[in-house]
Amino acid sequence: MHYAVTANGDPVDLKHQVCTYLQEYEPPAGDPPPAIDPHEVLAKFPIKTFLTTNYDDFMANALLQEKSCRKNPTSTFPKWWDTEEEEPHIELPTHEEPLIYHLHGRWDEPGSLVLTDDDYLTYLVNMVEARAANDQPPLPSTVIQAMTSHPLLFVGYSLQDWNFRVLFHGLLKAMPLIMRRRHISVQLMPDLNESVADAAERAHEYLEKYLNDWSITIFIGTTQEFFEQLQWRM
Repeated sequence: MHYAVTANGDPVDLKHQVCTYLQEYEPPAGDPPPAIDPHEVLAKFPIKTFLTTNYDDFMANALLQEKSCRKNPTSTFPKWWDTEEEEPHIELPTHEEPLIYHLHGRWDEPGSLVLTDDDYLTYLVNMVEARAANDQPPLPSTVIQAMTSHPLLFVGYSLQDWNFRVLFHGLLKAMPLIMRRRHISVQLMPDLNESVADAAERAHEYLEKYLNDWSITIFIGTTQEFFEQLQWRM
């Protein structure tokens, strides 16, 4: 994106191009569809709040199409570029009217995307400054409540990402130890140095110890493998 915005010269135009590309993209004809759609599986659960850094509307569509229980989701995103602007009031989400909160913007609002280097820096700085001033990130109270009082499931997310670490660590720091919940993260095994003896075992042990300090239990495997097991257990 750093190269693209430099070559384009207009970051807003680039965001429009990215949104158009993503919305019009079709997988290659030879690619088989996934055996299980994670969004469809999650839509079956009585979850009130979904947090995503994706720009797409896949989760909203899965909720709207869920046949076992009619659901009417609300989708919104933070005004991360202007901490002075008040967050719009969001009704308390319910199982029937869940909230989908797009932490990095939504593709039907190109200006909301956290996409370029400058976007990520602005996002991080505003999160840190707002937390220092108000002891919490500039997020709606319903989102903060969901993140601090419920178990979280992290899917397709690198826990090494600085955006995640600033946001999640800041929230955890403000939480009394006795109030912390146990979370789950679906993780791929990192690249390994095959010349090191027992590299996979050591990496697994390291991830477990590192993330246990954040009350996160890990599932080593692909998203498909996790949701196959989840669906089987359901």
